[in-house]
Amino acid sequence: MNAPATTEPPVVVIGAGPAGLAAAAHLLDQGIEPLVLEAGQKAGAAVREWTHVRLFSTWGEVVDPAAEKLLAPTGWTRPDPATYPPGGDWAEQYLQPLADVLGDRVRLGAAVTGVSRTGRDRIVDAGREQQPFVVHFTRADGREERVFARSVIDASGTWATPSPAGGSGLPALGERAAANRITYRVPDLKDPAVRTRYAGKRTAVIGSGASAFTTLAYLADLAKSKNGAGTKGVWILRRGISGSTFGGGEADHSARGALGLAAKAAVDEGHADAVTGFRTEAIERDTDDRLVLVGEDGRRLDAVDEVIVLTGFRPDLSFLDELRLGLDERLQAPVELAPLIDPNQHSCGTVYPHGHRELSHPEPGVYLVGMKSYGRAPTFLAMTGYEQVRSVAAAIAGDLTSADRVELTLPETGVCGGAGLFDAPDAAEADGGGCCAPVPQLVQLSAPAAARASAEQSPAGGCCGS
Repeated sequence: MNAPATTEPPVVVIGAGPAGLAAAAHLLDQGIEPLVLEAGQKAGAAVREWTHVRLFSTWGEVVDPAAEKLLAPTGWTRPDPATYPPGGDWAEQYLQPLADVLGDRVRLGAAVTGVSRTGRDRIVDAGREQQPFVVHFTRADGREERVFARSVIDASGTWATPSPAGGSGLPALGERAAANRITYRVPDLKDPAVRTRYAGKRTAVIGSGASAFTTLAYLADLAKSKNGAGTKGVWILRRGISGSTFGGGEADHSARGALGLAAKAAVDEGHADAVTGFRTEAIERDTDDRLVLVGEDGRRLDAVDEVIVLTGFRPDLSFLDELRLGLDERLQAPVELAPLIDPNQHSCGTVYPHGHRELSHPEPGVYLVGMKSYGRAPTFLAMTGYEQVRSVAAAIAGDLTSADRVELTLPETGVCGGAGLFDAPDAAEADGGGCCAPVPQLVQLSAPAAARASAEQSPAGGCCGS
């Protein structure tokens, strides 16, 4: 059935997070009516799940210019641009006020279940581009609805689809059965219930990025606290220890570098052990109902009480199945964007600003933006997302001169490298002389005394932006 043609349908934006709300602001700035569909019950629902984690970006870098322009008449003022907000402040002091200004243009409790061309599945060519999009969504009470759109901007992120513990990209054998002892998020140890869960326990932390650094530092702080005696981390790395294992360490003068050194200090001080070159194949239970991680080479680690899996995220593409997307076969990012964000070559600060052309697909009028546009690439800057949606909104409005213009200059962080590269046997040489152990082993690391800063003293975030 065709959509009514009496009025031009809105641009549907999926997700009321930082990129989605900024997209709505830019669309309004172009004179285009947006409709934001958010699965959660509040704006920034995903950000609200890591309220305790501090961003690596300052307030000056996480407020979109078009959004600030929209907020200005309400009397809103940006917090100190030089300070680093935790996720909770970002959500409450910026995302929620922005959603409030957008008003009825934001529909909460609306989980998108499918997007297609009206009357056309992905096979049909005839008249395809002349048909508006149709977006199906489910309300919190289970009611199914649909809305028609002139264009679709998917800013739903990747938070809801974390990668598993298994070294092959699949859940480890027994991982699902052990779900009650596994989490895929940085724990909030200021929450009494969460603190009790990990205090005095032996916890495996699987992952090698900033989220793993944060967790190791948190567990070390817990171990040193009044009621945390016996708390121990076991840091599981799929690769070996190398020059960039700690995110650049002393060579990186940003908050990421300080956090990496805090994680290194946690190991040096004995609050965590590091196991390198270990790829998890199975998670079993011992006779005491504790968890035993088994490696692909048959190595069995000492039992742990809890497992925290921080191996990254991946995009949920299931509700876009009827659209013709052009995605890189490795990263699941738009094919023109993928070479610019390949984690084997780039960090979040070395990605060239990009816009609608790199984000376009064989299906005209569809754009994946924000963290979702990066597919499985691990790091992302909010500033990059804001530049993406500025360009996309201009392109939808037909202003290609503005859409093609780069209006963002990103600082280089000095941190580079990703999971793929360091799996190679010669990765140590390429990375500046680190060590890549082919066989899992327990190692103790030595960190300079100056590195022993707590996670509270420097921003302790997940990726560069969210």
